[in-house]
Amino acid sequence: MKNSFKLMLCCLVLIASCNNPMKVNEAHGKGTAKIYIEESFKPLFDTSIYTFEGQNPLADIIPVYKTEEEILQDFFAKKVETMCITRDLTETEIAKLKKSNIEVRSEILAKDAVALIINPENPDSTISINQLKDILTGKTKTWSSLKTGINVVFDHENSANFNYLKNLSGVTKVPENIFAVKSNAEVINYVKNNKSAIGVIGVNWISDEDDPQTLDFLNGIRVMAVSKTATSESFKPYQSYIYDKQYPMTRDLWVVNYASRSGVSSGFLLFMTGEKGQLLIQKSSLIPANMVARVIQLKSE
Repeated sequence: MKNSFKLMLCCLVLIASCNNPMKVNEAHGKGTAKIYIEESFKPLFDTSIYTFEGQNPLADIIPVYKTEEEILQDFFAKKVETMCITRDLTETEIAKLKKSNIEVRSEILAKDAVALIINPENPDSTISINQLKDILTGKTKTWSSLKTGINVVFDHENSANFNYLKNLSGVTKVPENIFAVKSNAEVINYVKNNKSAIGVIGVNWISDEDDPQTLDFLNGIRVMAVSKTATSESFKPYQSYIYDKQYPMTRDLWVVNYASRSGVSSGFLLFMTGEKGQLLIQKSSLIPANMVARVIQLKSE
């Protein structure tokens, strides 16, 4: 990161909460619905479901947190009608559902990012995308400052974070020093206790600094700044840098649904795409899909 001080303020204005085609009715606020959610987004949805149920006492949203690949398998096996993952369905997948007379609806809820975290004892606090690729392919195996081997840790095999690493590096089989634990929370704890580690997590786990659990996670780790090239400026996954794509490791949060338009799961999705849900997304330091941002940059020389 360059030495010049920059404060980026992201001003968000609701524009599209009224554009959702689903009509609100009483059934949206009562009943039980199970929603499968990629574990990267657990902090956001724990808060959102708690808020929605507080406003709708007769509603019961049951979140099931799984890896992205597990969720997709269960979705196509018709074990769940609503899922939140990091991609839309492909044309082939949509065609497969149409053969079963299933009308699927997809919508982006937010812009998200993948964060890289290290132990505070590691002075190598910046990294370029090409440097990261060299680590993921096994070309680079040692920290330049620590002179120790690099261990890359992520949450689960076949998770959204793991899929992101595979797509970024282009490899199908990762080296032995790249391995999974059991959750984003365990990735954070592993990095806290291993100075040679680099953790790969969803930024949602460390973005809401009003959450006491987030503050506990941040105590004992450092978030790496990432650059697009070896010579370009590095950025941390702050909200403004995610919005303007200066932080290079971004992705979308999608909801894919074929539940009844009048049911409680659709009611929860209306809540998430409406003003209150989008404000919760903003508070979590992700970028709401149904808001526009005006970025103000303040410089102090």
